[in-house]
Amino acid sequence: MIKLIDFYFDFISPYSYLAYKKLINLNNINVNYKPILLGGLHKLGGLTAHAFNERKMKNMKNDCQLIAKKNKIEFKWNNKFPINSISLMRGYLVIDDKLKKKYFDNCFNAYWKDDVDISNEENLSKILEKCEIDINFFYENIKQQKIKDELKELTNSAFKMDIFGAPTFMVNQKLFWGQDRLDYALDEYNS
Repeated sequence: MIKLIDFYFDFISPYSYLAYKKLINLNNINVNYKPILLGGLHKLGGLTAHAFNERKMKNMKNDCQLIAKKNKIEFKWNNKFPINSISLMRGYLVIDDKLKKKYFDNCFNAYWKDDVDISNEENLSKILEKCEIDINFFYENIKQQKIKDELKELTNSAFKMDIFGAPTFMVNQKLFWGQDRLDYALDEYNS
């Protein structure tokens, strides 16, 4: 059986971006990317996101800058934070597997490195072109009920496993929440 780290993420999570940048530099780690809708997860749990608490938001911005600097990750707080990521997350489900890494890289970099509003259809279309993803296929398929239901089910399943934020890592049925718990998840992975 192949060992996996399940990586629950949402493109709107700066901590998911920071964790992803660490993950892509690791060798011999099998990552299973699990898109969730962070807003939906918060709603299910009755949680208020940091984005809607001025004091927490201020700390989160500072925290992300510290983490990025320490880990030598290019990072810029996005002026359009938070955005509605539903199209982006559904998009991850519809694109071909061989294009997912490009999509991942380009969406995360545009939002958390280049300060681009990736919820804007024109900006997203440019990303899709850059990734060589058929724009018509993408927009047509993210509206399909099957895809809507799949993202909803992934989010509901995450909630049922007591996941309440992003990023979350699952290894050997053990939950590790937050980008700062990646090392613990890797310890479990390598045990």
